[in-house]
Amino acid sequence: MIGQNLLGPEPTHLQPEPEVVAALAAGADLESVVREHPESPLAWALLADSADSEGREIEAYAYARVGYHRGLDALRKAGWRGAGPVPWAHEPNRGVLRALYALRRSAARIGEHSEVTRLTEFLDGADPQAIAAIEATDATNA
Repeated sequence: MIGQNLLGPEPTHLQPEPEVVAALAAGADLESVVREHPESPLAWALLADSADSEGREIEAYAYARVGYHRGLDALRKAGWRGAGPVPWAHEPNRGVLRALYALRRSAARIGEHSEVTRLTEFLDGADPQAIAAIEATDATNA
């Protein structure tokens, strides 16, 4: 453990979103889920993914930006202080991480390179395996 900061912040673990997960599992329309649960970073991230898959880059960016801000709200509410682990392994954290990833992807599509760099650093700081995990999940669901 030499070189590891043992006094670093504890990992942040968000609360589950059972209503959002249930609505998504039941096949609810993404816009309906967002209208019903506008505080959900997962719902916004999935809406951004949908817009992106249809080539609607500006809409995808806007949805991802809202998901990013909703994610920051959720992290702060859970005690996050602007840094520290947000593990992908804790399933309720995945909505925030997916929103960060969606914004990173959308920023790249519109040429906002400094935002891509910042969000890559954010994701790597939250969980160094998050980007690969999201890309693997997306490839499996494609």
